[in-house]
Amino acid sequence: MPRRALLGRVLGAGLASLTGGTLPAATSRPAGEELGFPLVDFHVHLDNSTLEQVLPLSRQRGVKFGIVEHAGTKENKYPVVLSNDDELLAYIRKLEGKGVYKGVQAEWTDWAKCFSPEALAKLDYTITDTMTFPGKDGRRVKLWEPGVEQRVEMSDRQAFMDRFVDWHVRIITTQPIDMLVNVSWLPAPLADEYDRFWTESRIRRVVDAAVKYRVALEISSSFKLPKLRFLKIAKEAGIKFAFGSNGRYPDMGLLEYSIAMAKELGLKRSDMFTPAPDSQKAVRRRKS
Repeated sequence: MPRRALLGRVLGAGLASLTGGTLPAATSRPAGEELGFPLVDFHVHLDNSTLEQVLPLSRQRGVKFGIVEHAGTKENKYPVVLSNDDELLAYIRKLEGKGVYKGVQAEWTDWAKCFSPEALAKLDYTITDTMTFPGKDGRRVKLWEPGVEQRVEMSDRQAFMDRFVDWHVRIITTQPIDMLVNVSWLPAPLADEYDRFWTESRIRRVVDAAVKYRVALEISSSFKLPKLRFLKIAKEAGIKFAFGSNGRYPDMGLLEYSIAMAKELGLKRSDMFTPAPDSQKAVRRRKS
């Protein structure tokens, strides 16, 4: 199953459970007013739509969109993968003046070499996740796909989890990213025992790395992750948070879980990620 199909299934089921079986197009009172800061969905994909289709949803739902496109080598299989400066700059030009943030979702660990720092700096932000993982042969494995245990050693679940946390830390500490998304997601063989595998010490390893390298953490309304315990530890450590739907049309801007967690945590404007000025973007601050 492609990741976008998996996310669509999770998003639909999760939001339906939160909203009594229906997906709301808008609320009577903008949630941003309740929270005290503007709502932004930093994780919006245009895979099956156009910018002209999604912009009305942004206005209707009172949520500013951050559009992200996959970026990296052509070895990464997605509907669109930006792989050089020309492709990246054309994508940026398409979004300019549209009232959206411009981002990319970086793939694997070799993505930054596809672009010049000058081109990457024209983006508002860069995100990535840890859902693609080194397999038994060292090649990239999409952990959400069927048969993952044939390609990744998982017979010892705790040992795999230690490697998975190491992978989180490696991504955060070596990649010039502004935000980690789909945070604390687990592959299917482990997903039903989230609290067992995401121990406090493992959470703190990820959080400490994110604080040190100024990487924001997404509160994902698609996966309804991280769970509250993880988020409380992150807030206490001073993490910046961002909201994300990982939405494909028409599901972008549906941020119920993100908003609910923000209320539980008492998040304020100062706790939220905002794109940095050019000199403070990750690509400027760090080398890949």
